[in-house]
Formats: sequence, structure tokens, C-alpha cells
Amino acid sequence: MAYRVRHITRYQFSEPVSLSHNLAWLHPRSTARQTPLTFEIDITPSPTILASRVDLYGNHAHYFEVMESHRSLKIECVSQVEILQRLPVALDDSPPWEEARELLSRSWDSRIRMASAFTLDSPLARRSEDLARYGSPSFLPGQPLLMAVSDLMHRIYREFAYKPRATTISTPLAEILEKRHGVCQDFAHVAIGVLRSMGLAARYVSGYLETMPPPGRPRLVGADASHAWFAVLCPVQGWVDFDPTNDLMPGDRHITLAWGRDYSDVPPMKGVVLGGGRNPLMEVSVDVQREASGFG
Repeated sequence: MAYRVRHITRYQFSEPVSLSHNLAWLHPRSTARQTPLTFEIDITPSPTILASRVDLYGNHAHYFEVMESHRSLKIECVSQVEILQRLPVALDDSPPWEEARELLSRSWDSRIRMASAFTLDSPLARRSEDLARYGSPSFLPGQPLLMAVSDLMHRIYREFAYKPRATTISTPLAEILEKRHGVCQDFAHVAIGVLRSMGLAARYVSGYLETMPPPGRPRLVGADASHAWFAVLCPVQGWVDFDPTNDLMPGDRHITLAWGRDYSDVPPMKGVVLGGGRNPLMEVSVDVQREASGFG
């Protein structure tokens, strides 16, 4: 499956900005089932410095500085990506979740040792007794890990309401758990917090969804902007993705941008400006279109 992604971010400032420093995580990752073909980034006003690097988690990040006075900033990224169809995952073909937890603390396998960092607290996904209590009905004794995580995903989908603008990225996880509403980032953080509170490794995944689905297939929530979901480490199958916003396991309609401990590691954009006044306006538009014939 081939896609063309166009992501535009616009900032409007009430007062001139004399200098801005920015980081963008908008370059799709290369994975076993995803191949980025092309990537272009266009910034207005033109940056004095534009550089790319690979961060701690293997994501592509772009750094840029705009040193001329400006009242607006536009970042437009266009990507072309090919995605292989994901094979069905046998949820019952995974070890008991307690065994997976024990492996994280005693295995010498390099993949599992590196994943142990994802069992620890991060700024937006901290462990708590309340999160462990919420997750416990899904993690019955001896339950296969992926079946338990799938049940957790189903419960978040059923019990949390999707409400844009009801939360911000600074809304505490405890408040989201209490009020049971939010957006895709919040639902991913809830799941990650639960899994870490159970002693498991979980990471945050940012990406996109196909904007317009093929005929006869439902439109997924979050397709007009960046999307987010989570992944859990299974000793047998490696990292396995789950999308609690749409109650499904990501397939060929999900495009992966980046992953980290939580949103704060891989926001689409973040930066610091000198000037600009208060409360700048930000507008984001995302268009993900399937290319039936592919690229080549």
C-alpha cells in the first residue's frame, strides 16, 4: 500500500518574533513493514539553519532556526510511504503476562534489556496504584499477555469518551483516568501508564491514519490530524501495536512517524520563540491519501 502524506502547521503571532528555535518529528520511520520513499520539508520564512538528526529512539528529527523577524510561521511536510499488509497477530500465542514481566527484569536478551527503560516513569505516563487498579480486571492470573492488553484496549475504547479540546497535553493522567475522556494521546498514555504499573514495557507511537478510507470501510477517529497509539513488548512477537481510540490493532492504514516514552519525546512540533506576544494561534492540517498504483 502506498500513501502520500501532506502535513501543514501554521503559527500566527500577535507580535513580531525575532528568533525561533524548533524541532519537528514529521519524517516517517523505516520499520519492518514501512518504507519511507521521499520526504520534503518547506519552511516559511526560510530558516537560517535546517538540520536533521536521529534521536535516542531512532526517530528522524529536524531542527531549524528562523532568525528574521516574522509574525507567522508555516511548516509543510510531504512524505511518500509504502506499507506492507500486517499479518494477523495470534493473541493467545504469547506467554502469561506475569512471565513477560519477569523476563524484563532477568533476561540478558539485548532487545528485552533495552526495552526495560519503557517500564519506568516518564513525564506524561507515570505509574500509580490507581492505574494498576484500573488495569487489573484485564490482567487475570495466567492470562496471555497480548490477550490481556487487547482486553485493556477494548475497555479504554468503551469506557473513555473521545472529546477534542476536553484536555490539553498538560492534563494530569490521574485526571484523565478520573474523568474518562480525552483524545488519542490521552488514551495511549492511560494504556502506557497501566502497563508500566503492571511492570510491563510500553511505548508511545505517533503517526497518521488514512484520511479517506476505501469504499465500504469505516472512517477512523483521528484521521484529520496526527494520531497516536501504543505498543507493548511481547517476548515472542516483539513490539505489538494497539490503537485504543479505534479499538483495533494498527494495520495498513496506520503510518508510523516516531516512538518514545510518551508524547513529550516525539511531539510533531515543539520550539521556543523570542517575542510573539501571548497565545499564538496554531493550525494543523493533515491529508493522507492512498496511491492505488504505488510509487516508482
